[in-house]
Amino acid sequence: MSDNKTKATAVSVDAFIEAVDHPGKREDARVLDAMFRRVTGQEPAMWGPTIIGYGSYHYKYDSGREGDMCRVGFSPRKARHSLYLVCNCDGPRGSEVEAQLHRLGKYAQGNGGCLYVNKLADVDLGVLEEMVALSWDEMNRRYPPEG
Repeated sequence: MSDNKTKATAVSVDAFIEAVDHPGKREDARVLDAMFRRVTGQEPAMWGPTIIGYGSYHYKYDSGREGDMCRVGFSPRKARHSLYLVCNCDGPRGSEVEAQLHRLGKYAQGNGGCLYVNKLADVDLGVLEEMVALSWDEMNRRYPPEG
């Protein structure tokens, strides 16, 4: 069984954001970082080379595969921002997520809780903040924080 390749690193989040090539993506990353810090109350960490994550949890699948990952996060990728949230509509709070998605603006959705946004100007930041908060709460429900 292979290890999870995405692990927390000691790389500086601020240095990573400052190194984002495109000025618009860099500014969006600053806005997202401030929002995620505000909602989660957590200092971010780099997960792998490109994911800025907040909090962490340990998972174990029925297959026996297990590892650690950030509870929520984002990556300011060249083409579009990847937002790592619990944003599927089939969970216990699915109707809330669905309503938020309808109000969010222009986005694409990936499998397993990933939203893709070209630029923050395309979405309602208030709705996005609601989505980060809902996702944070849901991750804390599914994986209660230790301590």
